Amino acid sequence: MGRARGGVEDAPQARLSDGTIARIIPSPVTGGHELVVGETPQSHVDLDDPTHLHFEYVARMGAVIDQLRRPGQPLTAVHLGAGALTIPRYIAQTRPGSRQQVIEIEPALVDLVRANLPLPRGAAIRVRIGDARAGLGRLPAALTGNVDLLVSDVFAGAQTPAHLTTVEFYTAASALLAPEGVLLVNVADGAGLAFARRQVATVRAVLPHVIVLAEVQTLKGRRFGNLVVAASAAELPTQWLPRLMAAGPHPAKVAQGRELDDFAGSLTPVMDAAAIPSPMPAPSLFGH
Repeated sequence: MGRARGGVEDAPQARLSDGTIARIIPSPVTGGHELVVGETPQSHVDLDDPTHLHFEYVARMGAVIDQLRRPGQPLTAVHLGAGALTIPRYIAQTRPGSRQQVIEIEPALVDLVRANLPLPRGAAIRVRIGDARAGLGRLPAALTGNVDLLVSDVFAGAQTPAHLTTVEFYTAASALLAPEGVLLVNVADGAGLAFARRQVATVRAVLPHVIVLAEVQTLKGRRFGNLVVAASAAELPTQWLPRLMAAGPHPAKVAQGRELDDFAGSLTPVMDAAAIPSPMPAPSLFGH
């Protein structure tokens, strides 16, 4: 999450299915452009440097992705939620030859991004239109058990839909993963982290090896922010992550082991029948 940008009347825009306006604006604080949906900044893209990951939680995802397999080795990746295709661009740049599938429910959003923030020439990025969870079952059968990375970063406005937060959803998603494949989930939550704690318990019910990366104050539940949950059936490659997170730009940390046991506590996993969306941030979070 970040601060909203307003007053850019001539920005390229599209109306989404719920009536929300998506805009692409020049970033007011760094190079590149931001995709803003309603009042919520969703993505940042630097066409001149796809390795520039401006949003902090995206940079943390990038740090995990850099640890997968050998440096520069192509990945097979699936992305739920397109945004401005920041992570697919990053993988295409840092791991040439990667094969990537993206599922996005809003065709107008995809058209807006493609027209104004074109994908790198030659990048093997296939975008499919549809609901993220339903779309898992429509992916090529050859992907099952062969995906190195699955990223779940889906927001309807400022909330993750309820049906993308459950044991049933994560079970379907994890079926795509290779034996050492990694699931990355963007979880947004605020004071107390009740939603994030339940999400960790839910992911751990499906994949046994889980870590959480977040800014220190967010991880303590003192402010609304984004937590990156990384999970796998195999041990996660975390050797260098604590040092990378502590380096900033804002101090962050990796929660794992006993700390994560305490974080999730005795919370029960979320099932479809009791699922709720992620919490709505306070309107003041997106003030000018």
